Amino acid sequence: MQQTLLILILVPKASPNLLTYFSPKPKRILVARPDRIGDVVLSTPVFHTLKLSFRDTFVGALVSSYTSPLLEKNPYIDAIIHDDSRIGRSQNFLKQVKKIRSYHFDTALLLMPTSRLAYMFFLAGIPYRIGVGHILYEVITLMHGVSRRKYFPLRHESDYMLDLASKIGAREIWSKTEIFLDDDDRRGARRYLAGRGLDTDRPIIGVHPGSGRSAPNWTPGRYAKLAGLFLEKGYQVLVSGSKDEASLAGEFGKSSQNGIVTSFGELSLRELAGVISMLSLLVSSSTGTMHMAAALGVPTVSMFCPLTACSPDLWGPRGNASSIVMPPEGFCRQQCPGDPHVCTFGSGEEGITTAQVFESANRILSSSETAVPKGSLS
Repeated sequence: MQQTLLILILVPKASPNLLTYFSPKPKRILVARPDRIGDVVLSTPVFHTLKLSFRDTFVGALVSSYTSPLLEKNPYIDAIIHDDSRIGRSQNFLKQVKKIRSYHFDTALLLMPTSRLAYMFFLAGIPYRIGVGHILYEVITLMHGVSRRKYFPLRHESDYMLDLASKIGAREIWSKTEIFLDDDDRRGARRYLAGRGLDTDRPIIGVHPGSGRSAPNWTPGRYAKLAGLFLEKGYQVLVSGSKDEASLAGEFGKSSQNGIVTSFGELSLRELAGVISMLSLLVSSSTGTMHMAAALGVPTVSMFCPLTACSPDLWGPRGNASSIVMPPEGFCRQQCPGDPHVCTFGSGEEGITTAQVFESANRILSSSETAVPKGSLS
């Protein structure tokens, strides 16, 4: 009895229907995924699915200010709300509640539930809220949950997010990831590449050596060796990375000496998307940049590890021409360091070799679908 009274006391007075069940016709839906680049890109099919299934519905996105450029100009999103919980968390909470309440959402999909979001959306008076699983704070805030069944059978992260859309009645499911660019974005990318000495009428190979320790990854030297192989075959090479990864540039030498152009921390996230759209191929490990390329229709060659948490079945690129390169059978049992965040796929030329990745890249580049340089497309 005391627990029931406590819950009722926490219910905002302005939301008398907070305890009611979901209406089959949502009018205003908020989708929350305020985390990393790849996660936000993989959430984009949810917005498209909601607009296909509920054509007159207002759809909002709650993401971090850093990743929000990935959702700009998306025709399936009506409003973008920034949420940077790491900045002034305690002072910002009630302001965020007030802001979210002003949109009068009737439904919220928490694609990555946190206690902060659970309480925020509860206090904002959103009647129907769906998270993942059945965590204590979800129970306290009367949230509905969608189970991932302990990842068995293993499915794609994007599909798990789409389960929440299906929970509210979405039936026209869209599965391709998307980033929307306009002519200004593409012109800006061409100007940047031309200014760095790259010809957008010829194929440009992107090499992204960093991963922020989010996944197993090669050492920078192996990426440099791969870049050299592309140069020998006559391709232009652009090596990209964040400002924090600028120390990697030294592995690739000076561009004036070897023809490799490096770009570390020079571009905003939106500008980077424009530049990626000009590439004929991107080579990387499992990173947010890989997901950006896939969402832009750029072919990818990506290195993955077979562990469930890192599996391409869960985190692979979606919607583009892609090649997944894995260590040979038995290698991981003998060489696994026990922590995928420090794994380098072996040392020297064992594990995933430069020859393997180069061969995979050549197969994609020689296909008819990718023979036309991206930079020549309007």
